[in-house]
Parts: sequence; C-alpha cells; structure tokens
Amino acid sequence: MSSKLHYRACHLCEAICGLVIETQGTRILSIKGDRDDPLSRGHLCPKAVALRDIHEDPDRLRAPVKRVQDGAGGVSWQPIGWDEALDTTARALAATIQAHGVDAVGVYMGNPSVHNYGMLTHQRELFQYIRTKNRFSATSVDQLPHHLVSLWLYGHKLLIPVPDIDRSDYLLMLGANPLASNGSIWTVPDVKKRIRALRERGGRLVVVDPRRTETALEASEHLFVRPGSDAFFLAAVLNTLFSEGLADPGALGEVAQGLDSVAAAVAPFTPELAARHSGIDSAAIVRIAREFAAADSAVCYGRMGVSTQAFGTLCQWLIQMINIASGNLDRPGGSLFPQPAVDTVQTATPGGYARQHSRVRGLPEFDRELPAACLAEEIATPGEGQIRALFTGAGNPVLSTPNGRQLDAALGQLDFMVSLDPYINETTRHADIILPPTSPLEHDHYDLSFHLLAVRNTARFNEAVFEPPPDSLHDWEIFAALGQRLATLLGLEPQQPTPPQAIIDFGLQAGHYGDQGLSLAKLREQPSGVDLGPLQPCLPQRLHTPDKTIACAVPEALADLQRLRDAFNGDGDSSLRLIGRRHVRSNNSWMHNYHRLVKGRDRCTLLMHPQDVARHGLENGARARLASRVGAVDVTVEASPEMMPGVVSLPHGFGHARDGVRLRTAVRHAGVSCNDVTDEHYLDALSGNAAVNGVPVTVSAV
Repeated sequence: MSSKLHYRACHLCEAICGLVIETQGTRILSIKGDRDDPLSRGHLCPKAVALRDIHEDPDRLRAPVKRVQDGAGGVSWQPIGWDEALDTTARALAATIQAHGVDAVGVYMGNPSVHNYGMLTHQRELFQYIRTKNRFSATSVDQLPHHLVSLWLYGHKLLIPVPDIDRSDYLLMLGANPLASNGSIWTVPDVKKRIRALRERGGRLVVVDPRRTETALEASEHLFVRPGSDAFFLAAVLNTLFSEGLADPGALGEVAQGLDSVAAAVAPFTPELAARHSGIDSAAIVRIAREFAAADSAVCYGRMGVSTQAFGTLCQWLIQMINIASGNLDRPGGSLFPQPAVDTVQTATPGGYARQHSRVRGLPEFDRELPAACLAEEIATPGEGQIRALFTGAGNPVLSTPNGRQLDAALGQLDFMVSLDPYINETTRHADIILPPTSPLEHDHYDLSFHLLAVRNTARFNEAVFEPPPDSLHDWEIFAALGQRLATLLGLEPQQPTPPQAIIDFGLQAGHYGDQGLSLAKLREQPSGVDLGPLQPCLPQRLHTPDKTIACAVPEALADLQRLRDAFNGDGDSSLRLIGRRHVRSNNSWMHNYHRLVKGRDRCTLLMHPQDVARHGLENGARARLASRVGAVDVTVEASPEMMPGVVSLPHGFGHARDGVRLRTAVRHAGVSCNDVTDEHYLDALSGNAAVNGVPVTVSAV
C-alpha cells in the first residue's frame, strides 16, 4: 500500500504551525513541519506528535457513555448509542429549565473550544435555547483583561493588537514566555528565530518576569519583578515618557483622546515609587523608557503573568497606553491589528461589561459570561438561579480554575451534568453523560481564532486526514442535534444548521480579501496556505468605537490606579508568592496523556531560589508542603537560581490522581494541581479574572 501526504495546521496551541502528515492506510507514518506554510515556515514543536497520540489513544472515548452507580457506591461507564445519549441529555436540560428556569442550567466552555472551528461556529445551535446568566469559560482564568481593555479602547473585545516582531527594534515583554507557549494572544510560530533576527539587526528584547524563563535566556536583558507589582513598573515607564517629554503619539494624535488626563493620573507613579514595590531599580526604569522612546519602532507586550494577577486589567491598559503614547500603536514594527481572511471582528458582538452580576458574590459579567472563580458557589448556594444542571465543553475546570477542590465537591451536588469531551478526566468523571466528538484528524480545519492574533496575515484550510468512523459525530453535529431535540421539547421551532465549511466560505468571500477572489475553493487548491502579507496600519478605519477615536482615559482604569496604591500602602507581608509556568510540551491540562510529551524527568516540581530553600529548612529534591488560604499540596522542591527570591513556581494542569480518572498515562505522571492552592477570592477586581499569579503561600517541610 502506498503512502499519502496530508497538509494540516496543528491546533494544539496558538501557533497553528503547518504540518505535513504522511499516512499509510489508517496508520500515521510521520508528522513534519510544512516548509511552505507562510506563517510557520516549517517550524513545529514537540506537541505536533500529540496529534498522532490523540488519534490513537486507547483512553479516548469513541462512543457516548453514561455513568452508572452500583449498589456498593462504585461507578462504571456504560457505552450507549447517540440517540439515547442525546435524548437523555435534552430531556434533562428541558426538565431543569421547565422546573427551575433557564438560569438553573450552567455552561462552562474550556480552552480547547477556540482551537476547533466547529466548536465556535455551532455553539449557538444549542445555546440559543439556553440563554442562561450562568455561563463561564476559561477566558476568566486567562486573557479576560485583554478583551476588556480592547472593548474600552478599540470598541470590540476581539480587536487586540499584537507585536510586529519581524520589523521591530525594541520589544519590552512582561509575564510572557513565547519560547514555551509559541506565543499567547499572539500567534508567533518560530519565535526563537524571530527573536534572534531582531537582535541580529541591532534590536533589543527586554524581559520582565519573576523567573528567568526560556525566553529571558534569549533576551538582551532580563529584570526580576515582584509578582503583582508589574503595574507600578508600567506606570513609571509611562510617567517617564510624559514627564521627560518623550511621549509622541504621532499619527494617532487626532485618534487618541485623553492622553493629558492619563499623564496626570500616572504622575504620582515615579520610578522611585515603582522601584520600592517592584524590585526593579529606578535608574533601569528610566533607561528603559528612554530606550523605548528612542527606538525607531518599539512595542510593549504582556501576557499571562500580567493578566492573571490582582491588577491584570490595569496592566493591560497601561501596556496599551505605553504603545499609544509613544506612537507605536498601528505602526510597522510596533503594535498592529491583524486583518484575517475571515474576520470575526465583523461578525461577533463587540462584548459588554457589568450588565449583570453573579448571584452570590456580585462579580461582573463580561460578554455574557461570569468569572469562572464563582462557578462552585453558584452550584452550591441554594436559592433562585442556583445551577442544578451543567454543560461542559472541552473543559476541565477542576484543574483549571481557582480552588479546584471546592469545585470538585460542588460538581457532585448537581442534579445532572453532561460533557462534550473525548475523555473521562477530573471534571467529566462527574458527568451523567459524556458525548465524545471525532478525533482532530477526522475533521477538516480552519483556524477562526488565531489568525486574528497572528504576526502575519495568512489563511489555510485543510481537509480531514482520516474518514470519521460510521457511528461518530463531529462536535458541531453534536451541538446541532442536541439543540434540535431541546427546541422540540421546549415547544420551539428547531433550526437547521449550516455546515461550518459554508460559514467559512462565506466569511472568506465577504472578508478583507474577498475582492481578490479568496474563497474556500482557492484555499483547497493551496493546502499549505496563502500569504496575505505583513500586518499593516489600519486605524482609524478598523476601530469599532462610535466616533472612530480611542478614549484613552478609561474611568475604571484611572480609578484602579488608586486601588493599586492602596494595596501596596503598608509594609506588605513576608509570604512567598506563587506563579505558574509553561512548558513547550504542554498546554494546560490536555497534554498529559501522551507518553512522548510527559516522558523524562518530573516537570511538576516547585521551583524555589536556593536562598529560599535554605531559609525554609529544605533541600533540593525534598518534599515540601505548599499551602495557601484554601488548601495545600505536597510537592518536590527544585532549587533554581532562575527564580527571584521570595517567589515559587508550580506548573498548571497537573493533579491527575483523583479517583475515577480514565487517563492512564496522565495518572502515572499525576503531579499536583496548583489550583488546589490558588484562591477563588483572589481576583482582579476590575474584570473578575482569576489572579492565579502572585498568590500568597507558605512552604514547609513535610
């Protein structure tokens, strides 16, 4: 039997690297980088092999299952047909809505849902009939501050500018490690070569991070910063630009309004004040501001470390202010808005903020979603609007949201739970029904999300590598079939779905490049993708604000500057501060069941500076108890000079030792969950985003 080549974009992280997959019959022979992909240029990371592992994984569910409780209290999983699974689910959801109201149904969507276009195009086929206030997603444990600031400044939650690294002369990076993540809210495959090219042409990369990360090792300069204090550093850089007359918005002068008010608001944030709280020398802050202003092109970029902290929204607003005030927004080599072939900015709602609040704690919604940190209490607290039934899609919030043990206990109180997921994991083990979709290689692929954040405008559509098994459903088909059944039970008219390929074809022809003849047929002719060119200035036309201006002096952000000063007004505490970390072989909790990605030395260790190891009476390799207000875990200590003293680091996504998990490889590399220590009450007050970085913790010998 001869072999066959297939072209595919990897969907396992935000880099969407192009792949060439060689198969023989139903076997995968090899997975290599696609040198003709205009975005990734042949690059791939170790996660690409996981596409084969996912497809072949014996633990992956191939048919729906229902949880069966035996008389002795044990649980087994019984395979059932699709009709029974969908009918049972629809009846349970309809009964909950009819008995308790639509808000008694909760929805949680996980991170992988944005990596699969069928999950994005067809959620509405179900959720148009479940207009619940109790919607949650991984957004509020991740990038929510980016969306909120984009809504305030640019008029749309998805208008997020990204660093134009290939033409930049100066990149100031905070709380990001793209050499491990391949970019985050910034699709930048092959980032190591791009960083080295920047430095070779005389540019500088300055990394500000509590850990000397893999990216920091490639940087021109690395500065340690105390977790949660980044806003002081950013405000002082911005203050220096204004106070030394270095601010010049350039072409944005008529577009950016209110910079005088911003300058007045940050005037108290001197480099000396920032040095006292951040640990970064005041002279270094002034020098960086001057270097930034003097560069022909520069960009400030911040990611998880500055988003998932107590001042995440303020940090993201300050980053945008630095880029705007220096004239580097909408400028080649600065911060630019991608213009993807299918532009979801044109089709998605702009978003909204604080139009309603959570029932128990009064946390604000964003884009009709409540903060995931309050999901457990909305299940466990009786009263009108209590969540009694839960739908989860491609999510594992027991491992991914703060105080996972609390949520773990709450899930056991539900009347009904259904999960659209291919695995029995730490969360779905509570489900009554699990609906598994086809494997990634059994359906076609177009990336709707990450072209919107890409360092270059490109597009590619790839066919399925394998035919789906006869008795299987794609995720979009599951949404549609379940929605039709629910509509009928609620006495509504069921809708007939449009296939996702047709949606993409319409988007291509109606998009930025439709007048150039771009269509699905054209992309099928070029399976490695088409190059649509470098990012280009597009303001004010691309703004979605009513008057096509940027109102820089956001009242909520200006007020939050005072909260920042108040929070750091005292002497502070002597607690260690916990941060996370990313590894190139991992992505949240969904990359741990594949031997080739978890083999080697234990990665779920607690990094501590050697001084802290000695100060706490520990030794390298010893077991220690990491504790916070909400819980404790026992973990192996790894002494590392790459850590800032006073800071400890534990990776995210582990903790697979819970009863009933059917992930054999992950269980053998179980580790512990950092979210058994993170605190559901430790939040960014502006957005409600979880502050999983900077959590006060203690460490002691076991």
